[in-house]
Amino acid sequence: MAATLFYVHDPMCSWCWGFSKVWQNIQDQLPSIINTQLVAGGLAPDSTQPMPESMQLSLQQTWRHIERAIPGTEFNHQFWSLNAPRRSTYPACRAVLAAKAQDPDLEIPMMKAIQKAYFLDAKNPSDDTILIELATSIGCFADHFTQAINSEDTQQSLMSQIHFARMLGAQGFPSLFVETESGQRLPVAFDYIDACVALDNLAHSLDS
Repeated sequence: MAATLFYVHDPMCSWCWGFSKVWQNIQDQLPSIINTQLVAGGLAPDSTQPMPESMQLSLQQTWRHIERAIPGTEFNHQFWSLNAPRRSTYPACRAVLAAKAQDPDLEIPMMKAIQKAYFLDAKNPSDDTILIELATSIGCFADHFTQAINSEDTQQSLMSQIHFARMLGAQGFPSLFVETESGQRLPVAFDYIDACVALDNLAHSLDS
């Protein structure tokens, strides 16, 4: 039985965006016996309410902090003037799961499309219209996706993933956990700049 590396994330999590290049580097260097699996952690529940101005200012500061802390990370700060932000990431999480249900190979492209739309193109992935547009652009059948994104099955799938993330012990995003061949689940410490930190800690967990 191969080991599994779980990546607990949210497609609208700014720290996950900052981690994306290192996460790709980690995957590129993983031994073939280690599988990877995304777990949608669900950062913020569905909401139709405008995001409070204080939270908008706080998130803008977080974006600037990440740009300073993680070299090469970019954000399009026009998002805040071009949109009416809501504190609602469940739609984006469901979009990833709906795309995966249509074709497992579309899970990662959907996550990446949401991140690019949000952080670089100043589009709002809290809006279903944006998510349907993105899903279509990566090859999803639009009618099928439109029906699936807010279906009870997709919502239950998201709730199951959120529950699993909590069972793993995730207290923030991103988080990494490994399930060893013996079935033991362990956190994997990582660095936002150096993929070797996670790879070394992962190797240590599997050897112990």
